[in-house]
Amino acid sequence: MKSEREKMLAGELYDSMDAEVVALRTCARGLCAALIATGDGQAEERRRILRELFGAGGESLGMQPPFYCDYGANIELGERVFFNFNCVVLDVCPVRIGSFTLFGPGVQILPPLHPFEAHLRGKLECGKPVEIGADVWVGGAAIILAGVQRRRCRDRRGKRGHARRTGRHVRRPATRAE
Repeated sequence: MKSEREKMLAGELYDSMDAEVVALRTCARGLCAALIATGDGQAEERRRILRELFGAGGESLGMQPPFYCDYGANIELGERVFFNFNCVVLDVCPVRIGSFTLFGPGVQILPPLHPFEAHLRGKLECGKPVEIGADVWVGGAAIILAGVQRRRCRDRRGKRGHARRTGRHVRRPATRAE
């Protein structure tokens, strides 16, 4: 029989108040609080906390605290991912983020789902994994919901990177003389 943690990671209904799940969540929240308590001059301490918090990729992560997550261990990061101030990742399922992806302030990644049936909703929850590819820029205050998959960002010519804005792509409305 699967543990509640195994059910959670598989996206099945699970009891979020299970002792093992609560202990893992409490540990991650303690690490988030320790991260928030660090100052800008404590880069090595931040790096240590980030390596302990994340499942993979905390070595080259850029982070502006505060940052909040449920477990941390379910977040896999590529190279040089950057989270700006006040981001939230509720990682009840795997959250995979590709290299060189940037998150603006206040971004929320929310994989949890809750049953529609009221008698289950108070006891159980589930989730769907989120995958964000490489070279993606997620603007401030964006909310990414359960099951979202965003692949590599490409510009209009199909090249990797951010789309450029130039005057030649702007259409100006015609004016009429009155």
